[in-house]
Amino acid sequence: MNSATDTLALQNLTKIFKIKTGAFRHADLKAVDEVNISIAPGRTLAVVGESGSGKTTLARLILRLIEPTGGTVLLENTDITALQGTALEARRGRMQIVFQDPYDSLSPWQTVGRTVAEPLILHQNLSMQQASEPVARMLERVGLSPEHAKRYPHELSGGQAQRVGIARSMITNPALVVLDEPTSSLDMSVQSQILLLLQSLQEEMNISYLFISHDLTVVRYIAHDLAVMYLGKVVESGPASQVFASPRHPYTEALLKAAPRPDPSYKTDHVYLVGEQPTALDRAAGCPLYGRCPIAEDVCADTPQQLVEIEAGHRVACWKRT
Repeated sequence: MNSATDTLALQNLTKIFKIKTGAFRHADLKAVDEVNISIAPGRTLAVVGESGSGKTTLARLILRLIEPTGGTVLLENTDITALQGTALEARRGRMQIVFQDPYDSLSPWQTVGRTVAEPLILHQNLSMQQASEPVARMLERVGLSPEHAKRYPHELSGGQAQRVGIARSMITNPALVVLDEPTSSLDMSVQSQILLLLQSLQEEMNISYLFISHDLTVVRYIAHDLAVMYLGKVVESGPASQVFASPRHPYTEALLKAAPRPDPSYKTDHVYLVGEQPTALDRAAGCPLYGRCPIAEDVCADTPQQLVEIEAGHRVACWKRT
């Protein structure tokens, strides 16, 4: 991690929710627990994990849609967790998001042109007339025609609607774009087109992507780096090629074993997890996977293991694998 040059650097980022457990009782739920990750310019970091792992909460913290309990978010070496009001709004144009469902993210009452222009109007104080030319150029860059600016979302296919969402996210030339399952609602042929488009724009604009997904096939294709989350903790991280080729944490192994593989003859000796995923309220004081992990020992129950580097850039939080 080099926060001076990274587009994004998270330092001990934590989010604790107060959960009511009885008439007069509350408990702390650590949705995100001391996460430290970074993204260099022009690179894609994929964050993967099951539902409840903390991926979406992490994205909301980065975008300042919710406030952290602790830690910092450095965007281009500026701590945005310390910003408020106009200072925060001035930085928002440097980070954007592409949502999972393109139709849900587009207003049915706004034309495509108005939707794509909105970040320019909000963050650069342009009028709709002033924004019309950059909007037309951006629509062409994402594979649409300037004529699409006059259309409404219901007149678009799913792939076209997602291209509009991508155009809106790129129009301010952001440093960071959060991609929240951007292809999961699209059919396979359109998925590949959208992934190619995202890669092309990244190369042209040197944008950093935070790619949130449960689809490891897509992640394997697009990610440079990988962070695996389980119950709010990053349990393994590193170059995507290394993690896919040699996963070290039992949870990562289980995720990869469950994912479809292009080579059906591929064999692994990966371990199987036991039981169902608990909630973050019920996790062990030590390793969050304790109770499901078939190789766990007594130390795993009570003593948290920090991420330890086992190869260049490849880190794992596991007492048995470090």
